[in-house]
Amino acid sequence: MTAESTTKIYDLFVIGGGINGAAIACDAAGRGLSVALAEMQDFAEGTSSRSSKLIHGGLRYLETYDFKLVRDALLEREILMRRTPHLVWPLRLVLPYVESQRPRWMIRLGLLFYDYLAHRKILRRSEAIDLHRHPAGAALKPAYRHAFAYSDCRGDDARLVIANLLGAERNGADILARHRFIGAERDGDLWRITLENMGRQFAVASRALVNAAGPWVVDVTGRMNVPVGRKLRLVRGSHVVVPRQWSGDHGYFLQTRDGRLMEAFPYEGDFTSIGTTDEPWDEAPEKVTISDEEIDYMLAEVNEFFRKPVTRADIVWSYSGVRPLFETGGGRDGDLSTLTRDYSFEIDHREGEAPVLTVFGGKLTTHRRLAEHAMQKLCALMPWPQASPSRSDILPGGDFGATGIDGYRKVLRARLPWLPEMQANRYVQLYGTRADELLKGAASLADLGPLFGADLYQREVDFLKETEWAVTVEDVIWRRSKLGLRLSPVEIGRLQSYLKETAISKSPS
Repeated sequence: MTAESTTKIYDLFVIGGGINGAAIACDAAGRGLSVALAEMQDFAEGTSSRSSKLIHGGLRYLETYDFKLVRDALLEREILMRRTPHLVWPLRLVLPYVESQRPRWMIRLGLLFYDYLAHRKILRRSEAIDLHRHPAGAALKPAYRHAFAYSDCRGDDARLVIANLLGAERNGADILARHRFIGAERDGDLWRITLENMGRQFAVASRALVNAAGPWVVDVTGRMNVPVGRKLRLVRGSHVVVPRQWSGDHGYFLQTRDGRLMEAFPYEGDFTSIGTTDEPWDEAPEKVTISDEEIDYMLAEVNEFFRKPVTRADIVWSYSGVRPLFETGGGRDGDLSTLTRDYSFEIDHREGEAPVLTVFGGKLTTHRRLAEHAMQKLCALMPWPQASPSRSDILPGGDFGATGIDGYRKVLRARLPWLPEMQANRYVQLYGTRADELLKGAASLADLGPLFGADLYQREVDFLKETEWAVTVEDVIWRRSKLGLRLSPVEIGRLQSYLKETAISKSPS
């Protein structure tokens, strides 16, 4: 098919609907620019829904002297807690001392440095604890006596992507799910871009391009004939989820026998998340899957610490993601020591020609800063507003006001006493103040429509379809929520039938 003749012109076109692309679109639209973003699949379907779910400074990066990355990430934790308080919340982590691993003085010194590398207003400082006296010791084997507790955050990675996209849309951006980037070519001070959706190709134009395609970034550069100097390396990270292993809201940061570090923390109320691994990945990003060796490794390492063994039979869900890292030096194949978790940009621009900015690397925690930095680079080339609103801007759903999320939750419960407490809490955690829009006009559970299973009603499914670009079962139960952990195969089948029926009924004849 040929591209249609009518062409819309944007200031900025973003390729890639993961966390980095979504954040850049949000920042750019917040500056008053005309913005569009295209994602070939569902938003966050790749790396950005398969992270560790931690918003953290990166304690482990102190060992590689990556102090700037750690400081930037520590500053971002507090900004994100203010910007999306329903999606980022504090987590207390316990790091048991292992005599054969890092010395106690080194760990203590590192945590003190972690405390003071960036100013904290919300999170508690670190401390040494006695596991035989502290509640966190109850889940651990008696051989572990000494430990350290410190603060980081948990976050909902896929929903942070949606929050940024909603923020961009609020400021006029066009958000295009399931639009594959076919190619682009320069036409003077414009990029002529070809997209494909449902077998139909069409054209748009833009004064600047951002390539934020994550693991597919090199493939995208080839589709616009732009040379890049960075060498991308893909690294697989895998996780398993098991039933809740201990009481309390704290998690554990564990030193593995091979000198690496692994997290285990409460997940979705009734579960525990365990991960992650770091393995080179040489196949296509979309083919990534967890291996038996990774599962064996993670279970063996956590069972070195926990009193109650975790077995394969306990695993209720597992997932793998590919991290697109870039080299800082000339490493050998399989050598991950030259890879950084930081981000980098390359800009292809000549006088009189439209620029393109390519994003390499990045991590969930620093997505807002990456976006601000990317736009600073582009604004230096374009006549665009220099000031970014993102440091103080509250994303949709996060505007709780002075009473905070707890105050909003109490008001919601008082206003809707018929709504079960756990269901109300889940709505607030996922949607924040947008729960008002979800529940508008409802006076009973019957008003929420048929129940598919767990506490998933038709009202919520329709809300996700109409306001959050959800189309498939996976969109609803794994990326917009994690209800896949609670739904049976029969219930999932019922949801799938409903989505297919409503998709057919809305299709043009």
